Amino acid sequence: MTLKMYGAQTSAEVGRRQGITGEAARQQLMKLHEEGLVDEERRSAGRGRPATYWHLTDKAQARFPDTHAALTVDILRSITEVLGSDALDRIIAEREVATLAQYRGAMAGCESTRDRLERLAELRSAEGYMAQVEEDEDGTLRLVENHCPICAAASFCQGFCRAEQAVFQTVLGTGASIERDEHIVSGGRRCTYVVRESGA
Repeated sequence: MTLKMYGAQTSAEVGRRQGITGEAARQQLMKLHEEGLVDEERRSAGRGRPATYWHLTDKAQARFPDTHAALTVDILRSITEVLGSDALDRIIAEREVATLAQYRGAMAGCESTRDRLERLAELRSAEGYMAQVEEDEDGTLRLVENHCPICAAASFCQGFCRAEQAVFQTVLGTGASIERDEHIVSGGRRCTYVVRESGA
């Protein structure tokens, strides 16, 4: 909490704010470091050894309250109630168009279905979906998404999921079909999509 409120500090500064010795603070910071919650950086301040400053990691930041998911759902609900469900459908469609344009641009040079799928997994991972391509024993390819950063929005409106699958189908081209067989929003551990070559 001290690092969150006051930013990067030395163990002596943390100790002073906590009413303990700098050494006691350093020992606590070392424990947090082992858990991946804080990291250290050396700062040179003229002569002498550089000072060690401690700051929160992304893992630690995630432990603080974050209401963006609830806010997103509230906004979507307001759009539906004030402007109607058609307005939300138009917003999803516009997002689909923008996403499709981005993905199509990134597919340059991808000729095979597997190449396109691998590139799609890279794009989705960059967006926080923790995506990867898996191959079954029979050679069937799967796009696997181990996380859903828009889960709250998708739970409120299934249109987001339908739009994403439509984008996947378009960028993979007519040479392949894609079908979802696991779904996080429906209680699955992950979202998975079976990809089959046309005629397979």
